[in-house]
Amino acid sequence: MSSDFEASTHRIESLARPLVFTNGVFDLLHAGHVHCLHEARKLGNSLVVGVNSDASARRNGKGPGRPFNTDQNRCRVLAALRCVDAVFMFDEGLPLDLLLQVRPDIYVKGNDYQLTALVEAKVVATWGGRTVIIPRHGGLSSSLLVSRILGAHANKLSLAL
Repeated sequence: MSSDFEASTHRIESLARPLVFTNGVFDLLHAGHVHCLHEARKLGNSLVVGVNSDASARRNGKGPGRPFNTDQNRCRVLAALRCVDAVFMFDEGLPLDLLLQVRPDIYVKGNDYQLTALVEAKVVATWGGRTVIIPRHGGLSSSLLVSRILGAHANKLSLAL
């Protein structure tokens, strides 16, 4: 067993229960992300965030050139938030191995996901955990931000080409 795994396990065991877990790419952190993280944290005494690695984010089809921020930088930004107690990166498409390690009491996703379609919800239920869907805040998303930025600079981009 690696020392990283042992350190992670010790860190997780030290967190207060009920423990809440959420995950995502968190490429361009915006108010919608922060809202979801704050709401998730209110559901328990600790919040663990799983972050898709760069390779995982690309495999999940986030779009050309995505993620814009490296996985290490995305983890640093999330770890700096007061509502977040621990951040772990995962390389798979879904954080199933990380969920099995963390064993959260509550798993949280935004309402752009359907509860019945979440494999993670089924995994968390095996140890008595539950899944909570949190409504999006203001319809914000990183993809919408990218579209707005590109739209706002379309003339400059076409002139540069």
